[in-house]
Amino acid sequence: MTRVQLINPADTTANRQAVLTQIHGAFGATPNMFKAVANSPAALQSMWGAFGALGKGVLGAKLGEQIAVAVAQRNQCEYCLAAHTVLGKGAGATAQEMAAAQAGQSTDPKTAAALRFALQVVANRAQITADDVAALRAVGFDDEHIVEIMAHVALNLFTNYINVALEVPLDFPKVALNPAA
Repeated sequence: MTRVQLINPADTTANRQAVLTQIHGAFGATPNMFKAVANSPAALQSMWGAFGALGKGVLGAKLGEQIAVAVAQRNQCEYCLAAHTVLGKGAGATAQEMAAAQAGQSTDPKTAAALRFALQVVANRAQITADDVAALRAVGFDDEHIVEIMAHVALNLFTNYINVALEVPLDFPKVALNPAA
């Protein structure tokens, strides 16, 4: 059971309703995570705005979802793992690519480097080295890409923490956490 109320989009304030209507339009439903975050209109607007901005970024939706799955696994966020696995497949990733991303791996060198970097940022609480950044540059990432990877990590930490701490009920097909990852 969730630790906060799930806001009913049909029975809430106009400012919440406006954002929840956009979310419903994008997903065809209103995911429970957004209903939980809607307890704070400022947090809801911030989260939704970040998803929208990063969705138009240079990394592309597929890599963004692969990063999300890797970070969700690291943080043991079943909600985000399930949601981003579905979204990743919708962005063109295969089931095998999403399973590999969950383990922080990819057969594509650029994707593998981005996932390694994202997981280093999470594991080391952003205490990375010049060599970590150089590894991204070596596969073709520039400053814009590097900052955007950081933004994806930050957004996913926010969503992971919301879902884990507040025990948001899963409303996407369950994906098992990988104990080996």
